[in-house]
Amino acid sequence: MPYETALGRYFDKTYTEIDFIKKTYAAFKSHGFHDNNTIAATCICRDEISQSLRSVIKHMWGEAFNLSSLAGMFTAGKTGLKAAMHHAPVVDGKERYIFYAIPHIAIEADGRLGICCREGREEESTACGALNAFQKEMASGKLDLTLHGDDMEQSLLKTRLLRDIPYGHVPDLLELTKITQAAIQADIEHILEAVIQKDKCDYGLAAGIQVHGPKANYVWPAACYVVVNGEKIELNI
Repeated sequence: MPYETALGRYFDKTYTEIDFIKKTYAAFKSHGFHDNNTIAATCICRDEISQSLRSVIKHMWGEAFNLSSLAGMFTAGKTGLKAAMHHAPVVDGKERYIFYAIPHIAIEADGRLGICCREGREEESTACGALNAFQKEMASGKLDLTLHGDDMEQSLLKTRLLRDIPYGHVPDLLELTKITQAAIQADIEHILEAVIQKDKCDYGLAAGIQVHGPKANYVWPAACYVVVNGEKIELNI
């Protein structure tokens, strides 16, 4: 199955990274958010092949606050989010924030999920490597849930995602990536509810999955909305 066929089979709608950020920027701008009055924050995987998306966000919004962990998991918690939310400019008495929550997966030229080629390396690689390792561990039936001090982010990733996986079920990498996207979004929203002052702050969120292809990267949009003056407004991109 060629890459283009696989992309359409697994994701009902995708945009190039540039188009996704342009579309979300335009949608947010229509509700008063722009690069001169807003700071962006990102939950994107540490993987170097994911940083192209961070670069596009920087081009549109300026430097973004990095909330990311392995697989893009949101592990910064209240302290990290509170830090980010003291950095936006105050314009007309309001602070404005935009959050991008986007884990990733690869599709190889022949349509295989989770496989990619990295520059300078002959052997195939995986993306997301952290999620692939977790999926294989679940499939082996030998799941280590110890909180390892020398592997803290992967330990936290596993314990968090297991909350959303039915007991005994082993999702494939695509399902696990979608579970991850939903978990990142839910965790950001949960902490936002705890720390944000809606009379002083407006914010927006764009969530999805970054898809690496042999020639270009895409984003599957999962959610996009703003909260302005305490009112949530869903956006269509």
